[in-house]
Amino acid sequence: MSAILRKISAYAFSISIGMGLIACAGDPMESGLDPFAPSVFKEGTTKMPLNPPNKSTLLPFYVTKTTVFKFAVDTGSILISKDGVTRYIVVITNPSGEQQIQYEGILCDSFQWRLYGTFENNAWRENPLSSWREIQTRAPNRYQAALAQGAFCSTGKQEKSMNTLLDSLNPDIFIGGIQPSSTGIIGN
Repeated sequence: MSAILRKISAYAFSISIGMGLIACAGDPMESGLDPFAPSVFKEGTTKMPLNPPNKSTLLPFYVTKTTVFKFAVDTGSILISKDGVTRYIVVITNPSGEQQIQYEGILCDSFQWRLYGTFENNAWRENPLSSWREIQTRAPNRYQAALAQGAFCSTGKQEKSMNTLLDSLNPDIFIGGIQPSSTGIIGN
């Protein structure tokens, strides 16, 4: 084979390899940009609230008929974050009237919740052992499930509209795992 034919053959081979690489670069499976591939969750920075819950924006919500506690969310504290976490202040009141105040987050994509901190002695205290936990749907005090199912999540994804979220928390229509009715709340 002559030197010219070898050069042409080498160029043709190089061009075919190059074209093959270019063709693969457009393939999402080869480029790593598959739009259907599961995304990896990366939580943003969480800052503790500056103030205690605002009594004027506390909204009670129904959890189950088997719980003895009362639950309220501070609607003024709700933050729909770009990282997919909805953060909020919840006030839990026991039958004797004592309250536990917590700053939490719900991640709808994986149906998990996280306790960021508690309000104790007029100050917020971060939870150093904070980690994501599965939301329980069968426990009597399943308030995270009620918030996720009734307002914070929409078909397994974070509700992005604050107006829709707040409308869903309306006690007359709130369906956090229960079915409202015009005569009162029925269900779990």
